[in-house]
Amino acid sequence: MAPRKNFRNQAKKEVKPAAVVNKNGVKVEASVAASSGGFSGTKIFTWFMVLALLGVWSSVAVVWFDLVDYDNVIAERAKEFRFNFSEVLQGKLSAYDADGDGDFDVEDAKVLLGLKERPVSVSLREAKEESAVKEPDAVPPPDDDVDGSQNTDVESEIQAAVSLPPILDDFIPDDSRDDATHPYEDENDAIDTKGELVEKAQPQQTLEESKQYNNQPGSPETKETEAESVPEPEADVEPEVESVPEPEADVEPEVEADVEPEVESVPELEAKFVPELKENAEDHPKDQLKEKAKKKKPKLLNKFEKTIKTEIDAAEKLRKKGKVEEAVRAFETLVLQYPQSPRCRYGKALAEDGLAEKMLSNDMLQKAIGTYKEASELPNATPDLIKATLKKRAERQQFLGRMRGALATLEKLVQIFPEDMALKNDLGVAHLLIGDNNSAKRVYEEVLATAPSDGFAKVHYGFILKSENKIAESIPFLRDGLESGDPGTDDGRFYFHLGDALQRMGDDSAYKWYERGHQRGHFASVWQRSLYNVDGLKAQPWWTPKDTGYMDLVKTLERNWRIIRDEAQSVMDKTTGLFVPEEENLREKGEWGQFTLWQQGKKAGESCRSVPKTCGLLERYPEATGCKRGQIKFSVMQPGTHVWPHTGPTNCRLRMHLGLVIPKTGCKIRCTNDTRAWEEGKVLIFDDSFEHEVWQDADSYRLIFIVDVWHPELTQYQRQTLSPI
Repeated sequence: MAPRKNFRNQAKKEVKPAAVVNKNGVKVEASVAASSGGFSGTKIFTWFMVLALLGVWSSVAVVWFDLVDYDNVIAERAKEFRFNFSEVLQGKLSAYDADGDGDFDVEDAKVLLGLKERPVSVSLREAKEESAVKEPDAVPPPDDDVDGSQNTDVESEIQAAVSLPPILDDFIPDDSRDDATHPYEDENDAIDTKGELVEKAQPQQTLEESKQYNNQPGSPETKETEAESVPEPEADVEPEVESVPEPEADVEPEVEADVEPEVESVPELEAKFVPELKENAEDHPKDQLKEKAKKKKPKLLNKFEKTIKTEIDAAEKLRKKGKVEEAVRAFETLVLQYPQSPRCRYGKALAEDGLAEKMLSNDMLQKAIGTYKEASELPNATPDLIKATLKKRAERQQFLGRMRGALATLEKLVQIFPEDMALKNDLGVAHLLIGDNNSAKRVYEEVLATAPSDGFAKVHYGFILKSENKIAESIPFLRDGLESGDPGTDDGRFYFHLGDALQRMGDDSAYKWYERGHQRGHFASVWQRSLYNVDGLKAQPWWTPKDTGYMDLVKTLERNWRIIRDEAQSVMDKTTGLFVPEEENLREKGEWGQFTLWQQGKKAGESCRSVPKTCGLLERYPEATGCKRGQIKFSVMQPGTHVWPHTGPTNCRLRMHLGLVIPKTGCKIRCTNDTRAWEEGKVLIFDDSFEHEVWQDADSYRLIFIVDVWHPELTQYQRQTLSPI
């Protein structure tokens, strides 16, 4: 482009006209005379008129104060922008309003000349207008939603219609609007700390108190790792309330149409049941939606707390994001400001609970348990908050191994909410955890009298009947409960005991249930049905000494078998009472006595004083004496004894049998489908987590020495931290 000065000079030369004389004898420029028909005026006015007539030239001419060859510009841009010079002169400017300001000016010229980009708003507007005039039968490509997802097909829309469980990491604040428009005040999340978590806190106390429920073949413990005093940090969640009591008198009734589905509280193992729930929802989508629509979220805010909802939400958001220290401080401040607010105190308890998990501190968890109690006892606490708070308190008490305290909390809950069958079911479990089967049985009888189809109550009631050796009676309750698919029924214990009951009744359908339990992920296989497991360990029914790596121990036992036999026979005198009957209800018939030297890695001092040489031989083998998931004991079996097919509780041990007194015929042991016999002075090694069965059909007693050892593939750390069995 030429210098600006030259452009201007050239323009002046090009437009300078010749002078003429008008009627009055005054010289004027020819251009003015020609255009005005004799009208007088100055050069400025003349230029103004010229530019006004040309219209668009006045806008295009002055771009960055440069004069432009408009003919060339229009010619070059005519095809690109689809306009022509005549249209410009006719004032058709709307099509060329490139910057969207409603007129055609310098900015539009900059856009047309490529000196400036077209504004985004204009581009979007034009795209929208263009799409609006598409042919009606043309199918547009899928548009991205705001969140980046695409509406691809009908199936995705159907899935979207089914509400998903809340995402625990996201914070959904309380809503202070009227109940009629939005009846939910808080997240309805759930936590279940029963089973393995309880055991890890205080395994000795838990196992001792719950011997009949939680520490027998088939008790629940899957994919076990290391025992700690406090659980691994979980996603921070609020407890769930299964049902909502009647609204208070001063609360407006809830509008059913506004109610969102609620996810029921489920025990620990229900995560494996989710696929079946999804399958049922697909088979009967309308029924599933209708059922979910009846459930409601808990209302945790009273009327006053709705006025401070913003402050509660701010503190709660910190907790949901895992900033538990800040959340504790925020809720402590709220409690000081509003000491009579149950919701503030409940939030403080939840934050303390989360901090306890982060710190791995039982003391902090105990503080949270106390705060839960305070929140539940404040006046004006909503029924839902009382229920959520006490449920959470009971769960955390169970985690700490304080089973009787948890039982008292659940009894209080049942008194407050007598119509809530889920709470009664939890109370029954609490009785089982302290070994009070009779009280648990009464609770489940009450539940089934009110709700005869309650699957949770059925499987637990069947479990209790089987523990009472009422085998035939237990089967329909266990089977119906499992077939119900109710939350809490998909538990390895119930598959284990239903199959066992059917086997004892001679019903081959037992293996159908074992297979189903295997498919559900509870059993490693149909044969290997232990539930206290560590994943990845070598699994085979029979082992050789070389396979185990414990060659020295095996040689010691076999070299000294006569010494061991003699000491065992010395304590077999029935008058001493040193051998006790087998107490695990494994016998179909006969007599089976045991004399224990080590149990759960602990030495029985009094017993070892009776057989000092035997115990002395074993002292230098920690793989046996330190096996917290096994025993070392003498076992005597009288003629006519049959032991039902059964499996041990864990895959973490191997079992050695040293033959001491073995009749010539009639004594045999089957593990899976391989049957073998003992030999005096020889060691048999098998994995008792596989199904095995024993017959003693000889004419005299059979005496063996049982030594359990750690599975050789367990690390030293695992051996130290695994909970005892």
